[in-house]
Amino acid sequence: MSDRPSPSSNALTALDQLIQVVAQLRDPEGGCPWDLEQTPESLIPYIIEEAYESVDAIRRGDSEHISEELGDLLLQVVLQAQIAQEAGDFSLAEVAQGITDKLIRRHPHIFADAQAETPDQVRETWQAIKAAEKGEDGTQLSSKLARYARTLPPLKASQKISQKAAAVGFEWDKVEDVWQKFQEELGEFQEAIAQESRQRQEEELGDLLFVLVNLARWYDLDPEAALQGTHDRFLARFSQVEAACDRPLSDYSVEELEAFWQIAKQKLAL
Repeated sequence: MSDRPSPSSNALTALDQLIQVVAQLRDPEGGCPWDLEQTPESLIPYIIEEAYESVDAIRRGDSEHISEELGDLLLQVVLQAQIAQEAGDFSLAEVAQGITDKLIRRHPHIFADAQAETPDQVRETWQAIKAAEKGEDGTQLSSKLARYARTLPPLKASQKISQKAAAVGFEWDKVEDVWQKFQEELGEFQEAIAQESRQRQEEELGDLLFVLVNLARWYDLDPEAALQGTHDRFLARFSQVEAACDRPLSDYSVEELEAFWQIAKQKLAL
């Protein structure tokens, strides 16, 4: 029998070392001043940043950076747990045990005698168990939708809210009605920009964006993926414009920059 450590043993050893390093960084005597001043709230931006950087690495298929970014994200989990343990709230062990128990509960087709043969059946079982755990069986849909608005990035929340509302019949009859609503909201936004307060302008902009999300849903398009694609194209073209310039961009006229932009656009389309 091989004496080589198992993959799980290696993982536990590395995780234990990470836990000890974080604990030392948070040690009141000899710890890192920066780490010692952190709170759960002050670390929120880092959790979000590391999550998005992990997603970016995954999308690019860069295994080296995926590993690095997941490590940065794991650090945020361990650091939050360390701070909570110091306050007597919970420990990393409780975090790990909690998610383990949840996975077992929500996979009765694996760990019990339930049946689920397809991904859709698994999803339905998961959602039913989740609703029961949260006491949402009889909860109004508006309360569930409010949770999406609180916990998800705004664009993703709009997608979820519109999907769930449409699923119970709160929906336009045909896509032409959605286009009509888009034109209505566009007009109201233009009117607000022309003569109303900043608050009203933002309200109307939000309404317009929400209708766009609904249009994407009707055409089975992913607005997040669409916007990410726009970012990628803009940055690729902008990089070409910068490369074509031999002095600061601010020294060029709008017409000159537009000419560079069109050249970059055509070049990247080839």
